[in-house]
Amino acid sequence: MIFYLISLMTAAMIAKKIFYEGKVQGVGFRYSVKQIAAGFDVSGTVENLPDGRVEVTVQGDLDEVDGLIEDISVSHLKGFIKQTEMHAQEPDLNIKGFSIKR
Repeated sequence: MIFYLISLMTAAMIAKKIFYEGKVQGVGFRYSVKQIAAGFDVSGTVENLPDGRVEVTVQGDLDEVDGLIEDISVSHLKGFIKQTEMHAQEPDLNIKGFSIKR
């Protein structure tokens, strides 16, 4: 029965990893993404990568995840973003909340 409930929860949940490239470090990008994420029912992380990109890992219902990604793309951050790369991934039920890493 517990396995069935977990399967239902993960079936409704999606997860994505998004890489933002451009002038995305040193401009408050991570803090702004965390603020935008607070308006959505999602969990995940945002972190600077050594190669100059920012990685956002986000999971939740499809509408919530897509809403966050859309809000980032139309926010004041859009001027810093030159390229976006997105990948689907398996949800991680151990991730709670949305936080800044590094």
